[in-house]
Amino acid sequence: MRPMQLTIGSNITSKQNLSLQLKGQTVSFEDCDRPFFQSVTHLHADAEEFLCGSEFMGKYFTSVETFDYRSKLTAKRVDLTSMNQLIHLRKLTLRQVDLLTQRSADIIFHNLTKLEVLELDNCRIYSLEGSLIKDFKSLKTLYLHVENTYNVFYSFTEHLSSLKYLTFDNLQMFCSCDNAWLITWAKGCRQVEVIMLTPYTHPVMYALEDLTCLSDNGLDTPNFVKYTEANCTTEELGFVLFAVTGLGVLFFMLVVLVLNITLGWQSEVMRSNTRGRYHYDVFVSYSGKDERWVVEELLPNLEQRGPPFLRLCLHSRDFQLGKDIVENITDSLYRSRHTLCLVSRHYLRSNWCSLEMKLATSRLQVEQRDILLLVFLEKIHGTKPPVMIHGTKPPVMVPGPEPAMRIHGTKHPVLIRGPEPASTVSSPELLFSILVRQGCD
Repeated sequence: MRPMQLTIGSNITSKQNLSLQLKGQTVSFEDCDRPFFQSVTHLHADAEEFLCGSEFMGKYFTSVETFDYRSKLTAKRVDLTSMNQLIHLRKLTLRQVDLLTQRSADIIFHNLTKLEVLELDNCRIYSLEGSLIKDFKSLKTLYLHVENTYNVFYSFTEHLSSLKYLTFDNLQMFCSCDNAWLITWAKGCRQVEVIMLTPYTHPVMYALEDLTCLSDNGLDTPNFVKYTEANCTTEELGFVLFAVTGLGVLFFMLVVLVLNITLGWQSEVMRSNTRGRYHYDVFVSYSGKDERWVVEELLPNLEQRGPPFLRLCLHSRDFQLGKDIVENITDSLYRSRHTLCLVSRHYLRSNWCSLEMKLATSRLQVEQRDILLLVFLEKIHGTKPPVMIHGTKPPVMVPGPEPAMRIHGTKHPVLIRGPEPASTVSSPELLFSILVRQGCD
């Protein structure tokens, strides 16, 4: 199929609402600021590549109200972040769009406060959470047909105050207690009609009780309701629902109480945990919202880069199911030679990350050796720099674009590049060399 060439000759803005339908393997425009594009209110584009130069063309249709875009999951990645500039959108349909490849997937749908209908058909997405749809105040209908297995976090419903219809077509979730809220919410929310469809050619509805999930081994698909009953206690599910509603005061009282109890026996645990009995090289403390960078950049460079091959402990992968979360954190942290804290804005807002940082700091003060590394994933304005315990030498600088990633050990703080496109290799590699020098072998 030949590339499409479309010539727009007029510089006059039409007073009528225009509809434009385009189809081709590659649809590319020049002079994209012409008034013609600003007159289009209904746009349908069926193209593997929909470009203005090397940019996504969609952003130039500034008046568009309905946008139906079909791509291919195998298409070359083009940054779709500019889609959040289409503030007049009322209906958006994305077909075969791979959001897993988008570096800023969490902000693509921001600013779309007028959007009433969103359809993701045969798309891929990392997870469904509150930050993704924070501006969907007018959304009434949401259709989701996601090709991959994913998590649906409780925060996903926080901003959907106008939602009436939620359709899951071929829902594929992980077997995780993070998803346990969905059954209870779907049954108890009278405002929203939740529809579950089978993946067949002629889809039919099925009951929530028949929903399955993908287990950790990637093979078994047990019944999700039975899984949550067996692995997610009522207290744990209630706590998830409780925490996300903003009752932070009671939460911090719980954290302080647990911290005071655990500090009493920390010293004994550390004395009995000799070098030969460490189960992990590094306990990674991070926000779930930064997990994509951890999985795509940090893990390959630290666990697969060897020799030596480092073994990392991640809460999403290595915590024991059914075990109390505070106990999971404490045991995993003290069974690891080092603690690596990936500090971001999300991290600073997380109560669990705060607890992990406090436990790691307490262990550092008792053991008096280099066991804690702080990595700043982004510039955080208005916060004080971390207090160095020894730090008598100036930071070691590694050239790279801002924003920077700062690594602070207890002796020599190191400044390296952050997780930007140009530095996704060198930053984890430098971190690997630091950890190896400090004894992860």
